[in-house]
Amino acid sequence: MSEILTKYECETDGQYGKRPEQRSIEELLESGFALVDKPQGPSSHEVTSWVKKMLMTRKAGHSGTLDPNVSGLLPIGLNGATKAMGFMLKSSKEYVGIIKFHCNVGKEEVEKVFHKFSGEIEQMPPVKSAVRRVLRKRKVYYLEPLEFNGREVLFRVGCEAGTYIRKLCFDMGEELECGANMLELRRTRVGNLDEIHASKLQDIKDAYWLWTEKGEEKEMRRIILPIENALDMHRIWLRDSTVESICSGAALAAPGVAKVEEGIAAGDNIALMSLKDELVAISVADANSREIINMEKGVVARTIRVMMRKGTYPKCW
Repeated sequence: MSEILTKYECETDGQYGKRPEQRSIEELLESGFALVDKPQGPSSHEVTSWVKKMLMTRKAGHSGTLDPNVSGLLPIGLNGATKAMGFMLKSSKEYVGIIKFHCNVGKEEVEKVFHKFSGEIEQMPPVKSAVRRVLRKRKVYYLEPLEFNGREVLFRVGCEAGTYIRKLCFDMGEELECGANMLELRRTRVGNLDEIHASKLQDIKDAYWLWTEKGEEKEMRRIILPIENALDMHRIWLRDSTVESICSGAALAAPGVAKVEEGIAAGDNIALMSLKDELVAISVADANSREIINMEKGVVARTIRVMMRKGTYPKCW
């Protein structure tokens, strides 16, 4: 996390709200998410439907669709947390995969073409895609070979959301004038979420049984995480007296700000947090971090998605 800038020294009233780690299992199911290790075979929609049935939730929704033959991290929001899933689509991603070249290529050639396709690249989405087929720019933060086995290369790639790895492999094969295709792919990171925290479908089913039948919470607490853990955006912390107005959809005015994370730019999606680190709402910043700290009046952010239930904090207007 970036440096935290303090605007007003404030304390929070323990009578209202609750720190995410203190929530009950019922509360986590109402506003948490599961980080699922999706297997190869089923679609992301099918996996989400299974998790919904396993956990007996009203709603479930995933962020960042994985093709049926791709495995790895699939964040699934539960009930109220589904409102935040769309904002996770813009998070950066990391994958580990296998590319197969259609001719013999040396390590040096592979390293050169990997280097060439790092940084900002242009991609045309494949024919079978959910977006309009127009040339678009995407950032590849890193692209590195891990192991070589003849024409097959195990690689790791970190990239901007919306980058097609299968198309990336195809384009690298075209660059080498021999052709290439992706054999396997696994998503290992989404934003700040790492595969070390992922749970298999059987783990989720077992955890729910242990909780409902044996009263054991440990596995459920490992599997169902507070939605705050999934946030991949800068944050502003609110004074207690401001929280309820934000829950009613109001814009955030400068006097309601307690602390600001460095690095916010005007136009960024940001998370509005209580002083107990609860997600109150997702907003769009009207000013940057330093401007917000120095503003005495005026709107600093406009609410676009309320996450906290009204009445959690007292009405102060």
